[in-house]
Amino acid sequence: MINRSLFSLIFVGFLFLSLIESKNPDLYKVLGVDRNASQREIQKAFHKLSLQYHPDKNKNKGAQEKFAEINNAYDILSDEQKRKNYDLYGDERANPGFDGGNSGEQGGHGFSFRPGEWQNMGGQGGSKSFSFSFGGPGSGRQSSSGFDFNDIFSNLFGGGMGGGNPFGGGMGGSQFSGSSSSGRSQQGSKHSAKNIPSVNTQLYRKEIVDGGMTWLLLAYTSNLQGLQHYRSVIEEVATSLQGAMKVGSINCESEASLCKELGVYPRRVPKIIVYSYASGEKGSLVEYGGDLDVKSMKSFCQDNLPRFSKRIKLDNFNAASEAGKFPKVLLLSTKKNTPVIWRALSGLYRNRFTFYNVEVHDISDPSVKNLGINSLPAIIGFLSDGEKQVLKSGISVKDLKSAIQELSGLLDSFEKKNKKAASTKNDHSESGGNIPLLTASNFDHICGVKVPVCLIGVFKSSTAWDKLQKIFQSVSQKTYSRRQSSAFGSRDSLSYALLDATKQQSFLNALDKSGFKSSDTFLVAYKPKRGTFAASQDEITEEAVERFVSSVLNGDVQFSKTRQKPTLK
Repeated sequence: MINRSLFSLIFVGFLFLSLIESKNPDLYKVLGVDRNASQREIQKAFHKLSLQYHPDKNKNKGAQEKFAEINNAYDILSDEQKRKNYDLYGDERANPGFDGGNSGEQGGHGFSFRPGEWQNMGGQGGSKSFSFSFGGPGSGRQSSSGFDFNDIFSNLFGGGMGGGNPFGGGMGGSQFSGSSSSGRSQQGSKHSAKNIPSVNTQLYRKEIVDGGMTWLLLAYTSNLQGLQHYRSVIEEVATSLQGAMKVGSINCESEASLCKELGVYPRRVPKIIVYSYASGEKGSLVEYGGDLDVKSMKSFCQDNLPRFSKRIKLDNFNAASEAGKFPKVLLLSTKKNTPVIWRALSGLYRNRFTFYNVEVHDISDPSVKNLGINSLPAIIGFLSDGEKQVLKSGISVKDLKSAIQELSGLLDSFEKKNKKAASTKNDHSESGGNIPLLTASNFDHICGVKVPVCLIGVFKSSTAWDKLQKIFQSVSQKTYSRRQSSAFGSRDSLSYALLDATKQQSFLNALDKSGFKSSDTFLVAYKPKRGTFAASQDEITEEAVERFVSSVLNGDVQFSKTRQKPTLK
C-alpha cells in the first residue's frame, strides 16, 4: 500500500513538473535568441522587443503582459550568474529544481524536485526518495502556475493536503522535506541601474563638472516602471560612443540632495539628462525628451559633445596669426562636419591645445601639399613658437575608444615637445631679455608695417643661434645716436629678431634670388612699410652688429627692393 502511494506521489510530481514547464516559457525563446547568444545579442533583442511591446506605445491586449515577460527574461539572461543557474537548473536562484510556489508570499513553500538529493525515509530501511514541498497545509490557494494543490491531491488521496495520508500526518509532515522558503520576490518594476556606474555628489563635482567630457546620466528611483528598458537603451548608446562619452546613474532616493541640486526628480518614469558642452565652454545640463530608442538618443548625445574645435578654410588659415597661448592642432579630413573623435578630444584637451579642423578632399591641392600631407585624414601640430610638425597622416582607426586613446597619446607627446621647445628657448634668455625667434605668429608684431626697421639675425645651426642670441641681447640694450635728419627718433624704431634659415628659406628667397645660401650667419635689416632690405654677410661679432645697426639708423646703408613680400611658414 505504501509503495503504491509512493508511486502515485512520484507520478503526481512528474505530472506537476511537466505542467510547470508548460506554464514557464523558455526565456531564450521569449527574447528570440539562441542559448549560446552573447550578452550583446541578448541586449539588442531585448531592446527591439521592448520598443515593440512597451505599454506606452503598444495598446493591444496582452502587450503589457508580454512586456513584463520580456523584462523578466532579460533580467535573468543579462545577469551572468542568474543565466548560469537558469541554464543548469531552470531557476535563476541557484536552486537545482523548479519553483511552483506562491510568488512573493512570505512563509510559503515551493515545489522542488531534486534528483540528486536522496533522503532516508523513516522506517523504509534507507530507501531513496524524491523531495517535494508545497504551499502551506490546507491553504487551498492556487499556485503561480494556476493549479489548486488541494484539488489535485484530494482527487488522488481522498483528502486535502492538510488531511490524513498513508504516511501519517499532513503533507507538510516530517517524512517529507517540506522546507519553507520565502519564495521568489516579485519580478515587478523594482530594478536598479546595476550595469551603469553610480554617481554621487562627490563624483559629480569632481569628475563631471567642467571635466571636458560629455556625460549621459540616468536619474531614477527603484519603483519606476520601465527602468530596465531605459537602462538597456542607455547602455547601447554608451557602447556606441565609448571613449567620447561616459554614463552614470543617479539614485534619487539615496542621492536626493544631488537630484534636488540638479533640479531633476523622476516621478513617473526615469529622467535622462546630458552634461553638455554644446552651448559654450562651461558645461550645462540638458534633459533628453526624445523617443526612447538608440538612434535618437545617440544623435542627441552627439549634438551635445564639446565644440571647442574651430572650423576653418585652409586657403586663408595662418596658425601663427591665430591668438592663443597653447600649441595648436589642425585636423584635415573629408568629413563635412567636425568628426566625433575630434570634438571629444577638443573637450578633453581644451585647456592644453587650440583645436582646428578643415574639410579637404584633394591632397594635391597646393595648400595641402604645403603642409607636407600625403594622405588623409591627417593632424598637423604647431608649437607655441610657430614651428609646424606633421603629427600623423593616413589615420586609420579600429573603433572610437581606441582612436581616442591613440590620438590622446599623440597629443600628450606633442605637448611634451612644445614644453621642451619652450624650455630650450628660455635657456637662451638672460637678464637683458630674450630675443624672439621670428615665426608666422609673431611676424606682424615684430616686423609688421608699424615697425620702421626690423633687424634680423639669420642662423642655420644651434651654435650660431646661441652666438646671435648673446650678441643681440647686448646690442639691444645700448643707445644709438642718429643724425637729426633721420626719420627715426629713438631706439624703439628698431626691433630685433632671429630667423632659422633651415625652416624659413622661402622668407630669404623673397628678399634675394640667391637666398643667402652660402652664409651660416648674417644680418638683414628689413623695412616692412617700404618693402626694402639691406644685408650684411660680414663675420658676426658684437662690434660688427653695432656698426651695421648704426649704419642702418643713420641712413648709411643702401636698401634694395624685395623680390616679393616675405612670409613665414
